[in-house]
Amino acid sequence: MLAVSGELKSLGVYVYYAEVPSVRVMPTPIGLDRELEEAEREIVERFGSPDSLTVHPLVRAYRSLLWKLGLDPTKVRPSGEALARRVLNGKRVPRINSVVDSGNLVSLRTLVPIGIYDLDRLSPPLELRRASGGEEFRPIGGKPHALKKGTPVLVDSEGRVLHVYPHRDSEHTMVRESTRRVLVVAAGAPGVPRDHVRRALAWVVELLGKYSSGLVHGVEAREA
Repeated sequence: MLAVSGELKSLGVYVYYAEVPSVRVMPTPIGLDRELEEAEREIVERFGSPDSLTVHPLVRAYRSLLWKLGLDPTKVRPSGEALARRVLNGKRVPRINSVVDSGNLVSLRTLVPIGIYDLDRLSPPLELRRASGGEEFRPIGGKPHALKKGTPVLVDSEGRVLHVYPHRDSEHTMVRESTRRVLVVAAGAPGVPRDHVRRALAWVVELLGKYSSGLVHGVEAREA
C-alpha cells in the first residue's frame, strides 16, 4: 500500500499506516468535542506559550528533519506543531467531522502529524518521495500550485499528490460526508520514537471506532 523512497529513508523518514475498511463520517460528536476541549486546556497548561513549544524534543526533531529536506519549519510547520501553536495563540482546533477531528485530537496530544485519506479516491500503491518538480498540488483550503523540485510528497500510482510531508493534505482525498473507508498515516522523523508514532496511529484507529462507527477490529499498523 505505501512505501518510503530510499532517499527519504536515508534521512530517517518513516511512517506507520493502517486501512480502516468502514467509517461513518458524522458531525463532531459531543464526546469528541469535549476530548478536544480537554486537550486544548492541557496544551495551554503544559506549554503556556508558543516559545515553550519550540524547545520540545519532538517539535525539534520534526523541525530538524524539515531543515534537512530543504524546508523552513518556521514557514512550513509540521501539522502537530501547527495545531498546538494555534491553541497557544488563543484559538480552538477547528471542528470538521468525526473522522478528521479524531486525527486532530491525537496529533494535538502527541505532536505526531496525522493524515487521513479517502481510500476510494486514491490509486495504490502510494510512495513517499521527493517531487520531480512541477507537480500540481491542491491543498485543502488553499490554491492549486506547482511544487518545487525536492519537496517531500505522498503520491499515488497515477501521480496525484495526496500530501506534502509532514504538514498539508490534498483536497482530492480529503474526508467528506461520502467517505466510507480511510487510510490513516502517522509521520515519523529521526529522534521521534517509533513506538510513539505507532501508538499515535493506534489511538486514531481506536477513536474512529468510538466516534465514527469504524470497523477497527483486526486493523493493524504497518511501518514503511
